[in-house]
Amino acid sequence: SLQAAMTKLGQWLCGLALLGSAWAALALEAPGLRLPPPFREALLPLPLYLLVAFGCYSLATVGYRLATFNDCEEAAAELQEHIKEARRDLRQRGLRF
Repeated sequence: SLQAAMTKLGQWLCGLALLGSAWAALALEAPGLRLPPPFREALLPLPLYLLVAFGCYSLATVGYRLATFNDCEEAAAELQEHIKEARRDLRQRGLRF
């Protein structure tokens, strides 16, 4: 199906294209479409507002994922053990630290 084949990037680009074309149709006053001046004034900076909102969302997502990042205690202990084994092996071969 199309949904299964579409990547996350493709979904974002599709949504961005739809929003962009709707904004362009309204902001550039498509033939037969007249918006009252207050609506038009609010519509023109909308892409900038959306960009700032996306940046805030991205920062919040990265911050949340960093705050909830899992520590792998077992992997850290295993890595320390490998380091000790490597040092013992190198000492046996004559390398001094």
